[in-house]
Amino acid sequence: MNAITTSFFELLRIGPGPSSSHTLGPMAAGADFVALAAALPADVRARAARLRVRLYGSLAATGEGHGTVRAVLAGLAGHRPDDCPPDVLSTLLEGDEPLAAAIPGARVLLSRETVESDPLAAHGPSGAPLAHPNTLYAVLLDAAGTALCEREYQSVGGGFLQWRGWTPQPTPPPAYAYNTMEELRQHLADSGLALYDLALANEEAVTGASRAQIELGLERILEAMEDVVARGRYRSGVLPGPIGLQRKAPELFARAERLRDEPDGLTVALCAAAFAASEENAAGHTVVTAPTSGSSGVLPAVVHVLRHLKGVRLPELRRGLVTAAVIGFLAKHNASLSGAEVGCQGEVGVASAMAAAFLAAARGCGAGVVENAAEIALEHHLGMTCDPVRGYVQIPCIERNAMGAAKAHAAFLIASTVTPGHHKVGLDSAIRAMAQTGRDLHANYRETSLGGLAAFVRC
Repeated sequence: MNAITTSFFELLRIGPGPSSSHTLGPMAAGADFVALAAALPADVRARAARLRVRLYGSLAATGEGHGTVRAVLAGLAGHRPDDCPPDVLSTLLEGDEPLAAAIPGARVLLSRETVESDPLAAHGPSGAPLAHPNTLYAVLLDAAGTALCEREYQSVGGGFLQWRGWTPQPTPPPAYAYNTMEELRQHLADSGLALYDLALANEEAVTGASRAQIELGLERILEAMEDVVARGRYRSGVLPGPIGLQRKAPELFARAERLRDEPDGLTVALCAAAFAASEENAAGHTVVTAPTSGSSGVLPAVVHVLRHLKGVRLPELRRGLVTAAVIGFLAKHNASLSGAEVGCQGEVGVASAMAAAFLAAARGCGAGVVENAAEIALEHHLGMTCDPVRGYVQIPCIERNAMGAAKAHAAFLIASTVTPGHHKVGLDSAIRAMAQTGRDLHANYRETSLGGLAAFVRC
Protein backbone atom coordinates (compact mmCIF):
# COMPACT_ATOMS: atom_id res chain seq x y z
CA MET A 1 0.00 0.00 0.00
CA ASN A 2 1.26 3.50 -0.84
CA ALA A 3 2.51 5.74 1.93
CA ILE A 4 0.19 8.37 3.40
CA THR A 5 0.63 11.70 1.63
CA THR A 6 -2.56 13.47 2.77
CA SER A 7 -2.07 17.04 3.97
CA PHE A 8 -3.41 18.34 7.28
CA PHE A 9 -5.44 20.85 5.28
CA GLU A 10 -7.04 18.24 3.07
CA LEU A 11 -8.36 16.39 6.11
CA LEU A 12 -9.25 19.49 8.15
CA ARG A 13 -11.29 21.63 5.75
CA ILE A 14 -13.32 24.76 6.43
CA GLY A 15 -16.64 24.77 4.59
CA PRO A 16 -20.44 24.62 4.84
CA GLY A 17 -22.28 21.76 6.58
CA PRO A 18 -24.16 19.60 7.12
CA SER A 19 -22.19 16.76 5.48
CA SER A 20 -18.71 16.52 4.04
CA SER A 21 -19.57 13.59 1.76
CA HIS A 22 -23.07 14.85 0.87
CA THR A 23 -22.43 18.61 0.81
CA LEU A 24 -18.73 19.47 0.42
CA GLY A 25 -18.00 16.62 -2.01
CA PRO A 26 -21.00 17.33 -4.29
CA MET A 27 -20.26 21.08 -4.25
CA ALA A 28 -16.67 20.31 -5.24
CA ALA A 29 -17.99 17.99 -7.98
CA GLY A 30 -20.20 20.75 -9.36
CA ALA A 31 -17.30 23.20 -9.37
CA ASP A 32 -15.02 20.64 -11.01
CA PHE A 33 -17.59 19.89 -13.69
CA VAL A 34 -18.06 23.50 -14.79
CA ALA A 35 -14.26 23.86 -14.86
CA LEU A 36 -14.16 20.78 -17.10
CA ALA A 37 -16.84 22.30 -19.35
CA ALA A 38 -15.05 25.67 -19.41
CA ALA A 39 -12.03 23.94 -20.96
CA LEU A 40 -14.08 22.82 -24.00
CA PRO A 41 -13.50 24.65 -27.31
CA ALA A 42 -15.51 27.88 -27.58
CA ASP A 43 -17.68 26.57 -30.44
CA VAL A 44 -18.63 23.50 -28.36
CA ARG A 45 -19.46 25.62 -25.31
CA ALA A 46 -21.66 27.83 -27.48
CA ARG A 47 -23.83 24.79 -28.29
CA ALA A 48 -24.53 24.02 -24.59
CA ALA A 49 -28.23 24.11 -23.80
CA ARG A 50 -28.87 21.99 -20.69
CA LEU A 51 -27.05 20.53 -17.73
CA ARG A 52 -28.27 17.44 -15.91
CA VAL A 53 -27.04 15.86 -12.68
CA ARG A 54 -28.15 12.50 -11.29
CA LEU A 55 -27.54 11.38 -7.70
CA TYR A 56 -27.14 7.70 -6.85
CA GLY A 57 -27.06 5.59 -3.70
CA SER A 58 -26.77 7.39 -0.38
CA LEU A 59 -26.53 10.80 -2.07
CA ALA A 60 -29.95 10.16 -3.59
CA ALA A 61 -31.47 8.64 -0.44
CA THR A 62 -30.58 11.48 1.93
CA GLY A 63 -29.77 14.33 -0.45
CA GLU A 64 -32.53 16.66 0.66
CA GLY A 65 -31.69 16.51 4.35
CA HIS A 66 -27.95 16.70 3.68
CA GLY A 67 -28.24 19.73 1.39
CA THR A 68 -26.90 17.80 -1.60
CA VAL A 69 -29.12 19.37 -4.25
CA ARG A 70 -28.28 22.91 -3.20
CA ALA A 71 -24.60 21.98 -2.83
CA VAL A 72 -24.41 20.65 -6.38
CA LEU A 73 -26.16 23.74 -7.74
CA ALA A 74 -23.84 26.02 -5.76
CA GLY A 75 -20.82 24.23 -7.23
CA LEU A 76 -22.23 24.46 -10.77
CA ALA A 77 -22.79 28.18 -10.18
CA GLY A 78 -19.08 28.57 -9.42
CA HIS A 79 -18.88 28.29 -5.62
CA ARG A 80 -16.20 26.16 -3.99
CA PRO A 81 -16.37 24.80 -0.43
CA ASP A 82 -13.21 26.53 0.77
CA ASP A 83 -14.21 30.08 -0.17
CA CYS A 84 -18.00 30.16 -0.50
CA PRO A 85 -20.14 32.49 1.68
CA PRO A 86 -21.19 30.83 4.95
CA ASP A 87 -24.89 31.15 4.08
CA VAL A 88 -24.63 30.16 0.42
CA LEU A 89 -26.82 27.06 0.75
CA SER A 90 -29.60 28.83 2.65
CA THR A 91 -29.76 31.76 0.20
CA LEU A 92 -29.32 29.87 -3.07
CA LEU A 93 -32.23 30.23 -5.56
CA GLU A 94 -33.77 33.04 -3.48
CA GLY A 95 -32.73 35.96 -5.71
CA ASP A 96 -34.62 37.43 -8.64
CA GLU A 97 -31.83 36.64 -11.09
CA PRO A 98 -31.90 33.13 -12.60
CA LEU A 99 -29.09 30.83 -11.50
CA ALA A 100 -26.67 29.98 -14.30
CA ALA A 101 -23.81 27.52 -14.65
CA ALA A 102 -20.36 29.12 -14.45
CA ILE A 103 -19.37 28.14 -18.01
CA PRO A 104 -17.92 31.04 -20.03
CA GLY A 105 -19.48 31.44 -23.45
CA ALA A 106 -22.55 29.37 -22.55
CA ARG A 107 -25.96 30.28 -21.17
CA VAL A 108 -27.11 27.26 -19.15
CA LEU A 109 -29.72 27.92 -16.47
CA LEU A 110 -29.96 25.90 -13.28
CA SER A 111 -32.91 24.96 -11.08
CA ARG A 112 -33.88 22.27 -8.60
CA GLU A 113 -34.99 20.17 -11.58
CA THR A 114 -31.36 20.16 -12.80
CA VAL A 115 -30.60 17.55 -10.11
CA GLU A 116 -32.40 14.19 -10.18
CA SER A 117 -32.16 11.24 -7.80
CA ASP A 118 -32.01 7.48 -8.34
CA PRO A 119 -31.50 5.85 -4.91
CA LEU A 120 -32.25 2.29 -6.06
CA ALA A 121 -29.90 2.07 -9.03
CA ALA A 122 -27.03 -0.39 -8.65
CA HIS A 123 -25.33 0.75 -11.85
CA GLY A 124 -24.23 4.14 -13.10
CA PRO A 125 -24.91 5.68 -16.53
CA SER A 126 -21.98 3.79 -18.03
CA GLY A 127 -23.66 0.48 -17.14
CA ALA A 128 -20.87 -0.41 -14.72
CA PRO A 129 -21.64 -1.05 -11.03
CA LEU A 130 -21.48 2.04 -8.82
CA ALA A 131 -17.91 2.51 -7.66
CA HIS A 132 -19.05 4.04 -4.35
CA PRO A 133 -22.35 4.50 -2.47
CA ASN A 134 -21.97 8.29 -2.92
CA THR A 135 -22.04 8.60 -6.73
CA LEU A 136 -22.97 11.64 -8.82
CA TYR A 137 -23.16 11.90 -12.62
CA ALA A 138 -23.08 15.25 -14.45
CA VAL A 139 -23.61 15.80 -18.18
CA LEU A 140 -23.71 18.93 -20.37
CA LEU A 141 -26.05 18.58 -23.36
CA ASP A 142 -26.76 20.50 -26.54
CA ALA A 143 -30.26 21.24 -27.81
CA ALA A 144 -30.45 17.86 -29.55
CA GLY A 145 -29.53 15.98 -26.37
CA THR A 146 -25.97 15.14 -27.42
CA ALA A 147 -23.51 14.96 -24.54
CA LEU A 148 -20.81 17.60 -24.83
CA CYS A 149 -19.12 16.80 -21.54
CA GLU A 150 -19.78 14.22 -18.80
CA ARG A 151 -18.19 12.82 -15.66
CA GLU A 152 -19.16 10.32 -12.95
CA TYR A 153 -17.98 11.36 -9.47
CA GLN A 154 -17.60 9.58 -6.15
CA SER A 155 -17.74 11.59 -2.91
CA VAL A 156 -15.64 9.28 -0.78
CA GLY A 157 -15.94 10.95 2.63
CA GLY A 158 -14.42 13.92 4.41
CA GLY A 159 -14.98 16.12 1.34
CA PHE A 160 -12.56 14.05 -0.75
CA LEU A 161 -13.60 13.60 -4.38
CA GLN A 162 -12.79 11.02 -7.05
CA TRP A 163 -14.28 10.19 -10.47
CA ARG A 164 -14.41 7.33 -12.92
CA GLY A 165 -10.94 7.07 -14.42
CA TRP A 166 -9.45 9.13 -11.58
CA THR A 167 -5.86 8.48 -10.56
CA PRO A 168 -4.16 10.14 -7.59
CA GLN A 169 -2.02 13.14 -8.45
CA PRO A 170 1.66 12.41 -7.86
CA THR A 171 3.01 14.09 -4.75
CA PRO A 172 6.54 14.37 -3.41
CA PRO A 173 7.39 11.52 -1.04
CA PRO A 174 7.03 12.14 2.70
CA ALA A 175 10.18 12.41 4.78
CA TYR A 176 9.06 9.39 6.82
CA ALA A 177 6.88 7.06 4.77
CA TYR A 178 4.28 5.06 6.69
CA ASN A 179 0.79 3.70 6.19
CA THR A 180 0.17 1.99 9.53
CA MET A 181 0.63 2.89 13.18
CA GLU A 182 3.18 0.11 13.47
CA GLU A 183 5.35 1.71 10.77
CA LEU A 184 4.92 5.13 12.36
CA ARG A 185 6.03 3.76 15.73
CA GLN A 186 9.16 2.36 14.09
CA HIS A 187 10.02 5.73 12.54
CA LEU A 188 9.58 7.42 15.91
CA ALA A 189 11.89 4.88 17.54
CA ASP A 190 14.54 5.07 14.79
CA SER A 191 14.55 8.85 14.40
CA GLY A 192 14.11 9.86 18.03
CA LEU A 193 11.65 12.54 16.85
CA ALA A 194 8.46 13.48 18.62
CA LEU A 195 5.32 12.63 16.67
CA TYR A 196 4.60 16.35 16.12
CA ASP A 197 7.99 17.00 14.54
CA LEU A 198 7.83 13.89 12.36
CA ALA A 199 4.36 14.79 11.11
CA LEU A 200 5.43 18.37 10.33
CA ALA A 201 8.47 17.09 8.45
CA ASN A 202 6.12 14.99 6.29
CA GLU A 203 3.81 17.96 5.71
CA GLU A 204 6.77 20.10 4.64
CA ALA A 205 7.98 17.39 2.25
CA VAL A 206 4.57 16.69 0.70
CA THR A 207 3.28 20.26 0.35
CA GLY A 208 6.47 22.32 0.05
CA ALA A 209 5.20 24.68 2.75
CA SER A 210 7.51 25.95 5.47
CA ARG A 211 7.05 25.01 9.10
CA ALA A 212 5.96 28.56 9.89
CA GLN A 213 3.33 28.47 7.12
CA ILE A 214 2.03 25.11 8.34
CA GLU A 215 1.75 26.30 11.93
CA LEU A 216 -0.14 29.41 10.82
CA GLY A 217 -2.52 27.15 8.89
CA LEU A 218 -3.04 24.99 11.97
CA GLU A 219 -3.83 28.08 14.03
CA ARG A 220 -6.40 29.11 11.42
CA ILE A 221 -8.09 25.71 11.79
CA LEU A 222 -8.12 26.04 15.58
CA GLU A 223 -9.61 29.54 15.28
CA ALA A 224 -12.32 28.22 12.93
CA MET A 225 -13.18 25.49 15.45
CA GLU A 226 -13.40 28.06 18.23
CA ASP A 227 -15.54 30.28 16.02
CA VAL A 228 -18.11 27.60 15.26
CA VAL A 229 -18.53 26.85 18.98
CA ALA A 230 -18.84 30.58 19.73
CA ARG A 231 -21.51 31.01 17.04
CA GLY A 232 -23.53 28.00 18.13
CA ARG A 233 -23.27 28.81 21.83
CA TYR A 234 -25.79 31.66 21.69
CA ARG A 235 -28.07 30.61 18.84
CA SER A 236 -31.47 29.34 19.84
CA GLY A 237 -34.59 28.40 17.92
CA VAL A 238 -35.49 25.55 15.59
CA LEU A 239 -33.06 23.99 13.13
CA PRO A 240 -33.99 23.95 9.41
CA GLY A 241 -36.04 21.06 8.05
CA PRO A 242 -39.22 19.17 8.88
CA ILE A 243 -38.07 17.62 12.17
CA GLY A 244 -38.54 20.82 14.16
CA LEU A 245 -35.53 20.12 16.38
CA GLN A 246 -34.84 22.80 18.98
CA ARG A 247 -31.28 23.98 19.50
CA LYS A 248 -29.99 23.01 22.96
CA ALA A 249 -26.47 24.48 23.14
CA PRO A 250 -27.41 27.68 25.05
CA GLU A 251 -29.12 25.64 27.80
CA LEU A 252 -26.18 23.27 28.07
CA PHE A 253 -23.69 26.14 28.28
CA ALA A 254 -25.76 27.75 31.02
CA ARG A 255 -25.68 24.53 33.01
CA ALA A 256 -21.95 24.10 32.35
CA GLU A 257 -21.38 27.54 33.89
CA ARG A 258 -23.38 26.59 36.99
CA LEU A 259 -21.39 23.36 37.33
CA ARG A 260 -18.02 24.89 36.47
CA ASP A 261 -16.40 23.87 39.77
CA GLU A 262 -18.36 20.63 40.18
CA PRO A 263 -17.24 17.12 39.14
CA ASP A 264 -19.79 17.03 36.31
CA GLY A 265 -18.78 20.43 34.95
CA LEU A 266 -16.19 19.21 32.45
CA THR A 267 -18.50 16.62 30.87
CA VAL A 268 -21.35 19.12 30.55
CA ALA A 269 -18.96 21.65 29.01
CA LEU A 270 -17.79 19.08 26.45
CA CYS A 271 -21.39 18.26 25.56
CA ALA A 272 -22.33 21.94 25.33
CA ALA A 273 -19.49 22.75 22.94
CA ALA A 274 -20.19 19.66 20.83
CA PHE A 275 -23.86 20.64 20.59
CA ALA A 276 -22.94 24.20 19.60
CA ALA A 277 -20.72 23.10 16.71
CA SER A 278 -23.00 20.27 15.60
CA GLU A 279 -26.07 22.51 15.58
CA GLU A 280 -24.22 25.01 13.41
CA ASN A 281 -23.36 22.14 11.08
CA ALA A 282 -27.00 21.01 10.99
CA ALA A 283 -27.97 24.55 9.99
CA GLY A 284 -25.62 24.35 6.99
CA HIS A 285 -23.21 26.93 8.40
CA THR A 286 -19.42 26.89 8.16
CA VAL A 287 -17.64 24.17 10.15
CA VAL A 288 -14.35 22.25 10.05
CA THR A 289 -14.34 18.66 8.81
CA ALA A 290 -12.70 16.71 11.61
CA PRO A 291 -12.67 14.33 9.90
CA THR A 292 -16.16 14.94 8.43
CA SER A 293 -18.87 17.58 8.72
CA GLY A 294 -21.23 15.10 10.37
CA SER A 295 -18.65 14.60 13.13
CA SER A 296 -17.46 18.21 13.25
CA GLY A 297 -18.60 18.81 16.83
CA VAL A 298 -16.28 16.33 18.56
CA LEU A 299 -12.83 17.87 18.13
CA PRO A 300 -13.96 21.52 18.55
CA ALA A 301 -15.53 20.53 21.86
CA VAL A 302 -12.19 19.20 23.10
CA VAL A 303 -10.34 22.28 21.81
CA HIS A 304 -12.81 24.60 23.55
CA VAL A 305 -12.64 22.83 26.91
CA LEU A 306 -8.84 22.54 26.92
CA ARG A 307 -8.42 26.20 26.09
CA HIS A 308 -11.10 27.74 28.29
CA LEU A 309 -11.36 25.33 31.22
CA LYS A 310 -7.84 23.91 31.37
CA GLY A 311 -5.81 26.88 30.15
CA VAL A 312 -3.90 24.85 27.56
CA ARG A 313 -1.74 27.13 25.41
CA LEU A 314 -1.55 27.44 21.64
CA PRO A 315 1.64 25.36 21.12
CA GLU A 316 0.06 22.42 22.94
CA LEU A 317 -3.18 22.85 20.97
CA ARG A 318 -1.19 22.78 17.71
CA ARG A 319 0.54 19.61 18.86
CA GLY A 320 -2.83 18.07 19.65
CA LEU A 321 -4.27 19.03 16.27
CA VAL A 322 -1.36 17.53 14.34
CA THR A 323 -1.63 14.32 16.36
CA ALA A 324 -5.37 14.14 15.75
CA ALA A 325 -4.77 14.56 12.01
CA VAL A 326 -2.34 11.64 12.00
CA ILE A 327 -5.03 9.41 13.50
CA GLY A 328 -7.45 10.62 10.84
CA PHE A 329 -4.91 9.84 8.11
CA LEU A 330 -4.55 6.26 9.34
CA ALA A 331 -8.32 5.72 9.43
CA LYS A 332 -8.86 7.23 5.98
CA HIS A 333 -5.96 5.33 4.44
CA ASN A 334 -6.81 1.93 5.89
CA ALA A 335 -10.61 2.07 6.20
CA SER A 336 -12.94 4.97 5.39
CA LEU A 337 -14.34 8.24 6.74
CA SER A 338 -17.63 7.84 4.86
CA GLY A 339 -20.83 7.04 6.74
CA ALA A 340 -22.23 5.70 3.48
CA GLU A 341 -19.37 3.22 3.31
CA VAL A 342 -18.71 2.13 6.92
CA GLY A 343 -21.43 3.74 9.05
CA CYS A 344 -20.96 6.35 11.75
CA GLN A 345 -17.98 4.49 13.20
CA GLY A 346 -16.06 6.10 10.32
CA GLU A 347 -17.33 9.56 11.24
CA VAL A 348 -18.01 10.07 14.95
CA GLY A 349 -15.92 6.99 15.79
CA VAL A 350 -12.85 8.35 14.02
CA ALA A 351 -13.54 11.86 15.34
CA SER A 352 -13.60 10.48 18.89
CA ALA A 353 -10.32 8.65 18.29
CA MET A 354 -8.80 11.87 16.92
CA ALA A 355 -10.07 13.83 19.92
CA ALA A 356 -8.69 11.27 22.39
CA ALA A 357 -5.30 11.50 20.68
CA PHE A 358 -5.57 15.30 20.75
CA LEU A 359 -6.15 15.25 24.50
CA ALA A 360 -3.20 12.93 25.09
CA ALA A 361 -0.79 14.94 22.94
CA ALA A 362 -1.93 18.34 24.24
CA ARG A 363 -1.44 17.15 27.83
CA GLY A 364 2.13 16.05 27.06
CA CYS A 365 1.68 12.26 26.76
CA GLY A 366 3.92 10.18 24.53
CA ALA A 367 3.07 8.25 21.36
CA GLY A 368 2.16 5.10 23.31
CA VAL A 369 -0.58 6.84 25.29
CA VAL A 370 -1.72 8.69 22.15
CA GLU A 371 -2.20 5.41 20.29
CA ASN A 372 -3.94 3.71 23.19
CA ALA A 373 -6.32 6.62 23.72
CA ALA A 374 -7.24 6.68 20.03
CA GLU A 375 -7.71 2.92 19.95
CA ILE A 376 -9.96 2.87 23.02
CA ALA A 377 -12.18 5.61 21.61
CA LEU A 378 -12.46 3.93 18.20
CA GLU A 379 -12.98 0.45 19.66
CA HIS A 380 -16.06 1.62 21.52
CA HIS A 381 -17.68 3.02 18.40
CA LEU A 382 -17.25 -0.16 16.32
CA GLY A 383 -20.46 -1.18 14.60
CA MET A 384 -22.11 2.23 14.98
CA THR A 385 -24.76 2.77 12.32
CA CYS A 386 -25.28 5.93 10.29
CA ASP A 387 -29.07 6.39 10.53
CA PRO A 388 -30.04 10.07 10.20
CA VAL A 389 -33.76 10.53 10.83
CA ARG A 390 -35.50 11.77 7.67
CA GLY A 391 -32.07 12.21 6.10
CA TYR A 392 -31.20 15.28 8.19
CA VAL A 393 -27.91 15.56 10.08
CA GLN A 394 -29.75 16.19 13.36
CA ILE A 395 -31.09 13.03 15.07
CA PRO A 396 -29.03 11.17 16.28
CA CYS A 397 -26.06 13.06 14.84
CA ILE A 398 -25.92 16.07 17.19
CA GLU A 399 -26.15 14.06 20.42
CA ARG A 400 -23.80 11.48 18.94
CA ASN A 401 -21.12 14.18 18.59
CA ALA A 402 -21.50 15.04 22.26
CA MET A 403 -21.18 11.36 23.20
CA GLY A 404 -18.11 11.08 20.96
CA ALA A 405 -16.46 13.95 22.83
CA ALA A 406 -17.32 12.41 26.21
CA LYS A 407 -15.97 9.02 25.10
CA ALA A 408 -12.77 10.69 23.87
CA HIS A 409 -12.20 12.17 27.31
CA ALA A 410 -12.87 8.83 29.00
CA ALA A 411 -10.50 7.08 26.55
CA PHE A 412 -7.77 9.60 27.35
CA LEU A 413 -8.25 9.12 31.10
CA ILE A 414 -7.97 5.34 30.78
CA ALA A 415 -4.96 5.43 28.45
CA SER A 416 -3.08 7.98 30.55
CA THR A 417 -3.66 6.00 33.76
CA VAL A 418 -2.93 2.42 32.68
CA THR A 419 0.65 1.32 31.93
CA PRO A 420 0.96 1.48 28.08
CA GLY A 421 2.58 -1.96 27.90
CA HIS A 422 -0.50 -3.51 29.49
CA HIS A 423 -2.76 -2.39 26.63
CA LYS A 424 -3.45 -5.36 24.33
CA VAL A 425 -5.25 -3.88 21.29
CA GLY A 426 -3.34 -1.76 18.79
CA LEU A 427 -4.81 1.07 16.73
CA ASP A 428 -4.09 -0.80 13.49
CA SER A 429 -6.26 -3.70 14.67
CA ALA A 430 -9.13 -1.38 15.59
CA ILE A 431 -8.98 0.33 12.19
CA ARG A 432 -8.97 -3.02 10.37
CA ALA A 433 -11.94 -4.09 12.48
CA MET A 434 -13.76 -0.88 11.54
CA ALA A 435 -13.13 -1.51 7.84
CA GLN A 436 -14.41 -5.09 8.03
CA THR A 437 -17.39 -4.14 10.17
CA GLY A 438 -18.29 -1.43 7.68
CA ARG A 439 -18.23 -3.92 4.82
CA ASP A 440 -20.49 -6.25 6.81
CA LEU A 441 -23.05 -3.56 7.72
CA HIS A 442 -26.28 -3.82 5.76
CA ALA A 443 -26.80 -0.86 3.41
CA ASN A 444 -29.81 0.22 5.49
CA TYR A 445 -27.40 1.21 8.26
CA ARG A 446 -25.02 3.19 6.06
CA GLU A 447 -26.49 6.68 5.61
CA THR A 448 -29.59 5.70 3.68
CA SER A 449 -32.11 6.58 6.43
CA LEU A 450 -33.72 3.18 5.93
CA GLY A 451 -32.63 1.47 9.17
CA GLY A 452 -31.81 2.12 12.80
CA LEU A 453 -33.45 5.15 14.41
CA ALA A 454 -34.47 6.46 11.00
CA ALA A 455 -36.84 3.51 10.62
CA PHE A 456 -38.55 3.99 13.99
CA VAL A 457 -38.51 7.71 14.82
CA ARG A 458 -41.26 9.77 13.25
CA CYS A 459 -40.90 13.57 13.47
